[in-house]
Amino acid sequence: MKAIILSAGEGTRMRPLTLTKPKTMLPVAGKPIIQYNIEALRDSGVTDILLIVNYKESIVKDYFKDGEDFRVKISYKTQKELLGTANAIEYGKDFVDDTFVVLNGDIILDSDLIKNILNEYLNHKVDTLMVLKEVENPSHFGVVETENNFVKNIVEKPNLKEAPSKLVNTGVYIFNKSIFDKIAKTTKSQRGEYEITDSLTMQISEGQIVRGFETDKEWIDIGRPWELIEINEILLEEIKTNIKGKVENGAYIHGDVFLGEGSVIRSGVYIEGSVYIGKNCDIGPNSYIRGNSYFGDNVKVGNAVEIKNSIIMENTNVNHLSYVGDSVIGSNCNIAAGTNIANLRFDNGNVKIKIKDEEIDTGRRKLGAILGDYVKTGINSSFSPGVKVGFNSSIGPDVLLNKDVESNKIVLVEQKHKIIDKNKKQRKDI
Repeated sequence: MKAIILSAGEGTRMRPLTLTKPKTMLPVAGKPIIQYNIEALRDSGVTDILLIVNYKESIVKDYFKDGEDFRVKISYKTQKELLGTANAIEYGKDFVDDTFVVLNGDIILDSDLIKNILNEYLNHKVDTLMVLKEVENPSHFGVVETENNFVKNIVEKPNLKEAPSKLVNTGVYIFNKSIFDKIAKTTKSQRGEYEITDSLTMQISEGQIVRGFETDKEWIDIGRPWELIEINEILLEEIKTNIKGKVENGAYIHGDVFLGEGSVIRSGVYIEGSVYIGKNCDIGPNSYIRGNSYFGDNVKVGNAVEIKNSIIMENTNVNHLSYVGDSVIGSNCNIAAGTNIANLRFDNGNVKIKIKDEEIDTGRRKLGAILGDYVKTGINSSFSPGVKVGFNSSIGPDVLLNKDVESNKIVLVEQKHKIIDKNKKQRKDI
């Protein structure tokens, strides 16, 4: 059996992190999101994989190449226009032979889930198998109504009171080639896209069998910046201590820590695992690294820095006397000395973040800042919980940032000084 992974979209809800890289290539616990899906397929025996790409596709291709390093065979098709999931899947028409797996590249799933659905498909003669998951609030998903495990209806993002169930479409399917006939007949939705759920609805109306498979295995949809932190927390729980670099005398490690080749943990550093530190990193001295923190390759953390439950991407420096809490910091950033990224509101309420001009309650009491790539901060700058800073922006010394900043901006404090001449006892304003 072959597989198609959808990885063409821009991931606009994940901005500013996706201004410079595809959402599926954002790193968590040492790997890009999409790599977990490729490995899940491989571990289930599915090794011939087509990636549907578009947005910054060269980053995906340069990383995975032909898939040999990951023990799979990877080929690529470019979705010329982002016209929806049905349109994306149609690019695989000449790739597949008969039955094939489809999944979104921006989810994290248990490899056993793939094995389970393969067995389920083989045991039931159906046209389509759709993987379902029960969630507490289904209003952000396609909600599925079933009868005796057969899909009867799909309602896209209904109000909670109008949802026919709490079962949501996970974006994981097994199809046979008959789905392409339905895709060819699918018309644009109100969003102006060709939706695979409309193709499925057509299958159901024409008497084809669409079976729902409810799973209790891990499935996490990653659509908003704080969800990257949440999946990082979950995945880091699974790491085991593996020290490939150097730990100096006087450093203290509690819990599981992965330390990559060429990395050093200097004297006086105190680490509470689980923590992942990539290659050629320099941590400390005298820093405090708290649980569920991830450091990409070539990260430098200076003297007396505290980092908690955060993602620090590759080639970023966090300089001395800084605090970073529950945050995502992009690649090639420079966090100047004395920078404080707060993660707790003064009123102890849930942190809110703006997504496409809408203020969203993250449901998290502790959440810091989201910084895009190439962000620089000045000494003693401070960030309020939930602020976002775009690509290549600079936040100057002593700035207290309490609102989002777009890309390529500089934020400075205007100050008025008084200089007093001690001898003449005169004052001069400048």
